[in-house]
Amino acid sequence: MRYFESPQFSDHEQVAFCNDPVSGLRAIIAIHDRTLGPAVGGCRIWDYVSEEDAIEDVLRLSRGMSYKSALAGLPFGGGKAVIRANPHRDKTEELLRAFGRFVDAQQGRYITAEDVGMTVEDIETVARETRYVAGRSEGEGASGDPSPMTAYGVFTGIRAAVTHRLGKGALDGVRVAVQGLGNVGGNLCRYLRAAGASLVVSDVREALVQEAVAAYGADPTEPDAIHQQQVDVFAPCALGGILNDQTIPEIRAPIVAGAANNQLAEDRHGSELANRGILYAPDYAINAGGVINITEEGKAHYDRDRALARVGEIRGRLLTIFARSDAEGLPTSLIADEMAREVIFAARSGGRILNGSMGRGSQTEKAPGLHLPGTVVQKKSGT
Repeated sequence: MRYFESPQFSDHEQVAFCNDPVSGLRAIIAIHDRTLGPAVGGCRIWDYVSEEDAIEDVLRLSRGMSYKSALAGLPFGGGKAVIRANPHRDKTEELLRAFGRFVDAQQGRYITAEDVGMTVEDIETVARETRYVAGRSEGEGASGDPSPMTAYGVFTGIRAAVTHRLGKGALDGVRVAVQGLGNVGGNLCRYLRAAGASLVVSDVREALVQEAVAAYGADPTEPDAIHQQQVDVFAPCALGGILNDQTIPEIRAPIVAGAANNQLAEDRHGSELANRGILYAPDYAINAGGVINITEEGKAHYDRDRALARVGEIRGRLLTIFARSDAEGLPTSLIADEMAREVIFAARSGGRILNGSMGRGSQTEKAPGLHLPGTVVQKKSGT
C-alpha cells in the first residue's frame, strides 16, 4: 500500500506504527493536524480484517478529529489511535500499558481517550504509563466516560435537523431508528424517549435490544434492516461506513443524524445523500460532545452544567451548516469540511498556533482545558 497516495491520506503530519512483541500490541497512532493544538482523539480497539483496513480507519478518524475540533472552536488538533486486536479476547493490562508508553513517547503531541473497544477503566490503565490521556475517572477535574456528553450532543443535533427538515420545534411524535445501543446509542435513546420520540432499535447484542424495548418501548429490528425503516430520522451509532452504495438507496428516512464516526463510506456519498433529498448531519459536527467535554477537564472543578451548555451549542452549528448548504447548493458534508478548513487555515495565516506545530514562535500562553505538559499556545513574532 502506498500510504502517501492513499485517498484517505490528507496531509497527515505523522503516522506511527507501534509494535510490542511482549504484550502483542499492534497499534497505529495518526496525527492529522496540530495547527489548533495538541492532537486529541480516542483509541479504538478492533479486530480489523487487514492492516490496510486499520490504516484507512485511523487516517479517516484522525482527519475527522481535526475537523471536529475546528468546527467546535476547540484548542485541539486531530489525532486517533487504533489497536488491531479483539477487545473481548486480546485486551490485557500489558497491552494497554504498552500502548500508554507509545502515547507517552509522543510527548504531548497526541492525547488519547476512549473509543470503540475501550472503557474508562482501560484509560486508567493506560494512564499508569502516561499523563497524556483524557476522559479519566480519577484526578483533578476528571469527568469520566464522555459517552453521555456525546449522546447529548447528538440529541441536540437531531433536534436541529428535525427543525430544519421537518419544520418541527419538538420531537413529540418523531420516529427515530437508532443503530447501535452501546454507551452513546443507549444514552441517546434515553434522551430521545424523554423528549417524546418513538424508537426503532437494533444492535448485534440482543440483550441491549431487549433492554431498550423494556425501558423505552422501542420496536426492535434486525441490524441489517435498521437503515430501511420508515422513520423520520436514521441515527447510526455503531461503526462507520454505513452510508454506502448499497444502503443509501434503501434509506427511507428524510434525515440521517447519528453518533458514528466515518459514516460515509466514501466522501462522495455525502453528495449521494443530498441528491436523494436526505438531510445529513455531518458526523464530526454532531458527535463532538465528547471532545467538547474534554475542555472542561484539567480545571480545579469539573462543571457538568457548563459542559452541557457548551455541548448544546452543537445545535446552532448544525443549523448554520444546513442553512449554508441550502444557500450554496452544496452537500452538508462538503460545507462542514469547508468550514473546518477555514478555521484551520485562518489559524495558520493568523499565527495563533498551538503546541508549536507550525512556524516559529517566541511567546507562549496556556491553552484552555487539559493543562498537560507541552500544551501551550505559540504566537508568531514579527514577520
